[in-house]
Amino acid sequence: KMYLGRPEIDVMRWAAMGSLGSCLRENGRIAEALPVVEANLALSRRNFSFDEENILTAQANLSACLTDLERRDEALILERAIYARRVAINGVSHEETILSGY
Repeated sequence: KMYLGRPEIDVMRWAAMGSLGSCLRENGRIAEALPVVEANLALSRRNFSFDEENILTAQANLSACLTDLERRDEALILERAIYARRVAINGVSHEETILSGY
């Protein structure tokens, strides 16, 4: 609740949402984590579009959450998009690209 009153572009609000989604997922509350992770990705795309690394991380978090919920087809689509973007940014031999393809 502390961060809800902050403007949408507030970095602390964005970081808190990311942490909340991660903590819920790590504690097995995956169904509760999903809307938080989705909202965090939407917020990242809307307000921090210049920060592609964080958008890719938010996409990876959503993909992991979908995988945990056994929504593997949706997760695979995201994982392929992440990998393609990493290849475009870093090339195929870069560590981040290789890790995203794992």
